[in-house]
Order: sequence, then structure tokens, then C-alpha cells
Amino acid sequence: MNTSFGRDTGLQVRMLTTMLLLGLVYIVFFGVLFASAGGVIALIGCGAFLAFQFFGSDKLALRSMGAQEVSPQEAPELHAMIERLCIQADIPKPKIAVVASPVPNAFALGRSQKTATVCATTGIMDLLSPGELEAVMAHEITHIVNRDVMIMTLAGFFASIASMIVQFGFLFGGGGFGGGGYSDDDDDGPSFMAIILISAVVWVVSFFLMRMLSRYREFAADRGAAVITGRPSALSSALLKLSGVNERIPQSDLRAHAEMNAFYIVPVKVKDSLYNLFSTHPPMEKRIEALSRLESQLQSGGRITDVALAS
Repeated sequence: MNTSFGRDTGLQVRMLTTMLLLGLVYIVFFGVLFASAGGVIALIGCGAFLAFQFFGSDKLALRSMGAQEVSPQEAPELHAMIERLCIQADIPKPKIAVVASPVPNAFALGRSQKTATVCATTGIMDLLSPGELEAVMAHEITHIVNRDVMIMTLAGFFASIASMIVQFGFLFGGGGFGGGGYSDDDDDGPSFMAIILISAVVWVVSFFLMRMLSRYREFAADRGAAVITGRPSALSSALLKLSGVNERIPQSDLRAHAEMNAFYIVPVKVKDSLYNLFSTHPPMEKRIEALSRLESQLQSGGRITDVALAS
């Protein structure tokens, strides 16, 4: 692969593998759900939720974060920067939003390149130099180019369904799904337990597959930022600043952002949080090492390749 922006083969293979494996798990999940939880009604409900997840989850996430879309008049420098990066990456300019938050971070959402939104917090715009902020925005633009945001959104759908079933199941203590509450039918108990067990398995498998994909996609986006800007060192500097500042942010502010960790360029770390057990991102030192290898390749006049991402 040359220094022009191109598809990341490693990422494409991982996304395809993730979707195939998840597809097999979900076929079993749907089979059990269809047999045990009201059949067609359950599938219609899941289908409606899938449509909402695919078409509306990005808008809901932006609203929950308090993100406000900004015009070129409101944020001229940010718009000019992202427009320049999009020309280099050869993609349509996404919508641009800003979150008024001291937590320095950035993320991209959207089911396609035409519907994508790139978002930055006021904290990150205040913290980073123009060159560093450009590298971060190039990282987010790469997620849009690679279409991994859409894959993560779809992969998270059934995991969310499974998690909800497990949580509601234990909350209501075994009421039949098809009967609207407790039932005297002896068959309801086994059916309910089958749904709970299968849902738990689906959630666990989805969790680990998504974490594997999420970690590699961050390496791929780092590489893309290096290709677009030609300055891997700028992204390294930005990542180190973001990592250091996040450790000094009040825990109350971090908790409000933890659920978006899979999409952030640098995950926030909340004390005593389950989000810290299985990180969605590779270790920071690994990302810095990979960027250093990319910097060496550029300085020696060589080509930026996927090999430089190997951790």
C-alpha cells in the first residue's frame, strides 16, 4: 500500500469476520427468540429496534452528549480544517458538531459517508495546537472513510438487545415474555431460562468480537491520520496530551462520557467502572509505538503500510 489514502485490508478482513461470526450467533439467538418469546411479534419488535438503531442511533447519541451542529460562520477554523481533510481523503464533508464539555475528546458517528457527523468537545479545541487538532480530526475522518462506525453500530445492536433481555429477565424474575407477566404454564419457565442463557452468550460473544474490532480500527484510524496529514508525530503529541488531561478531569464529568468510549479517540477512565475491565482501545504506548514507526517510514522516504500497525 502506498502513501495515498487507500483501504486498510486488515481492517476490512476484521470487519467481515466480525459480521460473519456475529451473524452465526444471531441466527441461533433469533431461532430461540422466535420459538420461545412470541414468535413473529418478537421478530417484528427486533426489526423495529434494528431500524431505529441503524437510522436514529447517531442522532440519539449526539443528543445525549449535548452536541450542537455548528455552521461555518460559528466555527470557521474547524470547518476549514475538516473541509481540507475531506478533500485529501476524497469523501463528502460531514456535518460538524461541538460538545460544550471540559473533557477533551472527539468522535465520528453515522451510518454512511453522506450522513456522518464529526464531533469535537470544547475541551479538545482549547487543549490542542492547530496541528494536533488537525491530526485528531484526520483520525475521525478515517473512521468515516473505513465505514467502521457503521459496522460498530450494527454489531452493537444485537448485543444491546441481548443485554436488555438479560437485565429485564432478572429484574422481573422469570415472567413469560409471551404472557405479559407471570404464568401458571409450566412451559414458560424453561422457555424463559433458554432466552436468558442464549442472550447472555450472545452478549458475551458480541462484547469480545466488538472489542477485537474496536482495537484494530483505532490503529487503522491512526494510520489514516498519518497518511492524510503526513505528520504522525502530531497525532502522537495529541494522544499524549489527551491521555494526561483525562486523568485530571473530575470523575463526575468522566462518567457522563464513559458510554461513548468505543467511539472516542481516547477513552475516558472512570474509577471502579466496568468500562475499564475490557478497554475498547489498544494501550496508549502501543499506539505511540506504531505512530513512531510510521514517522520513521515517512522520514526515510518509504511507504506507509499496514505492517507498521502491528503491535
